[in-house]
Amino acid sequence: MTKYYELLNILKQEIEATGLVNTITQGDISGVDINKKNLYPLAHVVVNSGLFVSATINFNVTILCMDILDVTKLPTTDQFRGNDNEIDILNATLTTLNRVFEKFRREYQILEIGDANLTPFVMRFENGLAGWEMTFDVTLASNMPIC
Repeated sequence: MTKYYELLNILKQEIEATGLVNTITQGDISGVDINKKNLYPLAHVVVNSGLFVSATINFNVTILCMDILDVTKLPTTDQFRGNDNEIDILNATLTTLNRVFEKFRREYQILEIGDANLTPFVMRFENGLAGWEMTFDVTLASNMPIC
């Protein structure tokens, strides 16, 4: 059975295909942003859990898409936009996640994919990153022969 590999490879391939991300990582959330040599924007994939149901495997997946928040020391002249690139990052990272989710949902033989829950974040992790966290459930056929 190679469904875990398949899931990770498809997600990595689709994130790369957007052309909007420079670094893709995967694994435990505590491992995000520990490498100071990362090129941003960065996407991080976490498979939170799995569940065997009949002849299927249900995975709960989170993808974080983020970039470094750049705050200028100049006085704020626009109270709406502020003195940083927060709105630009949130727009770009949301676009990236939207492309990945829609392509994943439409082009692969997936039994079911749930709705995506999106949560923005600002000044997260040690490098002061901003972006979006997207979590969704996906169901794949297990293809495990019964012996």
